[in-house]
Amino acid sequence: MALREIVVDGDPILRKKSRPVEKFDERLHILLDDMAETMYLDNRGIGIAAVQVGILRRIFVVDIGDEHGKIEFINPEIYEREGAALGMEGCLSCPGKSGYVERPEKIRVRAQDRNGEWFDMEADGLLAVCICHENDHLDGVLFIDKVVEVEEEEEGENDPEEAES
Repeated sequence: MALREIVVDGDPILRKKSRPVEKFDERLHILLDDMAETMYLDNRGIGIAAVQVGILRRIFVVDIGDEHGKIEFINPEIYEREGAALGMEGCLSCPGKSGYVERPEKIRVRAQDRNGEWFDMEADGLLAVCICHENDHLDGVLFIDKVVEVEEEEEGENDPEEAES
């Protein structure tokens, strides 16, 4: 496993639509492992999309620290959304920025795992927010495009309790 460099806002790759994954091979497994390591060790993230490490593929990894643990999503499709809630978000690709974004309270998503097997899951709360946030990355959308109000951190200000995806 290896740490990958996080692409930051301003890089045009973040605004491009990611392509579906067709090969479920060792290279994909290495990418997924590297993404998770980058999210956990180098950044206080709870989610990371492949485009955030410069790879335009429909892949993201989330781990909100609950009983689900790390979940890998390949070629995800959110097919049901329910309710609405406003919550504070940040992003590994937008350092120093946070803001309130409206997201569904509950979703259903279908995706493939690292071996190409399809799975369905229902998510609510922070997990739903994280999945929606990462899924937006796959379509070239950043959370700052959806915020009600962006907050810029003062230099040196850093809340260790606030995780980013």
